[in-house]
Amino acid sequence: MGKKLDVNIADFDLRYENCRIKDRKLEDSLLLSILKTGIRDPLRGVENEESKILLDGFKRLRCAKKLNIEIIPYISMGNDQAMGIVELIRGSFSKGLNILEQSKLIDELKNSYGMSVAEIADQLGKSKTWVNLRVEAKKSTSQVLTENILAGNFPARSYLYTIAPLTRVYGLKNEEVDRFVNLVSGKKISTRDIDLLARAYFTGSTQIVDQIENGKIEWGLTQLKKQQGCEWGQCTQLEIKVLKHLESIQNLMQKLVIESGDKRLKTNIFWAQANLLTKTILNRIESFSTAILRLHDQSG
Repeated sequence: MGKKLDVNIADFDLRYENCRIKDRKLEDSLLLSILKTGIRDPLRGVENEESKILLDGFKRLRCAKKLNIEIIPYISMGNDQAMGIVELIRGSFSKGLNILEQSKLIDELKNSYGMSVAEIADQLGKSKTWVNLRVEAKKSTSQVLTENILAGNFPARSYLYTIAPLTRVYGLKNEEVDRFVNLVSGKKISTRDIDLLARAYFTGSTQIVDQIENGKIEWGLTQLKKQQGCEWGQCTQLEIKVLKHLESIQNLMQKLVIESGDKRLKTNIFWAQANLLTKTILNRIESFSTAILRLHDQSG
């Protein structure tokens, strides 16, 4: 790693900016921090004969432009662009790149620099399966969805934890997902509400689908929340409590299936605590399964 330099923002080549997710809330918070203390963490990139190709620090750069800061701290990662990308992905294991960002960068390594899956896996210290999962994520994620996520118009979490599982269960086509994404993107709808709309859009009534497609998002959300409230309102307090528990378990199961395989889980204290918790869960898994099966059978 090279020494820290002070660089004019006009000297940066931004060709990889479309590989990174924009987060308006995070960027607004970062803007206030930079306004108070300046840019404390240097931007990073690789060199070529003409410019400095930025790999890490696009949010800081955009904030600097908004604040009319022309000179910012920068550290060079060398002259090899492919190895710079590899180093950036390696660093993301402890300081997160989203899986879609990783897949975009791995796609660059394959198609722009001719690296094979085996070579990428070797350089990253990962298995070929790990790399192939990200290659497949790039292939299975449509351009419409990818562009909206990377532009910060659609939450990546809604895709990973809601739409992707629905796609596996119901065999949704890219065109169906794209249509929904275009309908709700950039409208400042919370992730929770997008998840509610997605489940209704892909599995709900024709009336709700028609209202969403006609742009009546607020009406649709109101009806969905009212419907849920009415359905639960006919239950006893104990029944509502149990339904909320089941809803929470369903959501947490989806998240845990994905997050439990994340290679950023690596500290000794984490594994020690995880061992204690999983041991307790495994000891109770039989009685838990029995309870779930009993509820399912009685509700069928």
